[in-house]
Amino acid sequence: MDYNENPKEYDPRMHTTEHILNGTMNKVFKCGRAFSAHIEKKKSKCDYRFDRNLTSEEIQDIEKRVNTVINSDAPVTEEFISRADAEAAFNLSRLPEEAGEAIRIIKIGDYDACPCSGTHVHSTKEINGTFKIISTSFENEVLRVRFKVN
Repeated sequence: MDYNENPKEYDPRMHTTEHILNGTMNKVFKCGRAFSAHIEKKKSKCDYRFDRNLTSEEIQDIEKRVNTVINSDAPVTEEFISRADAEAAFNLSRLPEEAGEAIRIIKIGDYDACPCSGTHVHSTKEINGTFKIISTSFENEVLRVRFKVN
């Protein structure tokens, strides 16, 4: 099975929001993308390698940044690049072995880009809601961020 032909069946709104959250976490904290995520229509969670829990000020800042991108009406596009180019630019550890030689990169305007096989909206405005962090927790060097879009 070629992952490019059979995208994961995530809710496109929440999955695109996950990309924006990952880009924001990496821009603000240089922590990389989530190493684990569970994406659902009503609420979702992402796990990051981290050294502490977030402060209330940091949570507010992340929410503001994510909502700014959502409201920017940024285009969500895809392109295919060679595996060699993808390995040079991205962490491919979460891609399945059968991903093949042409790696699909999802771009959210000029804000974020990463390899992905999931489904997405065509523009961030289609997320049509407000990003909210429900809660965070920190245990065993893992920061868990739970979120929803209302």
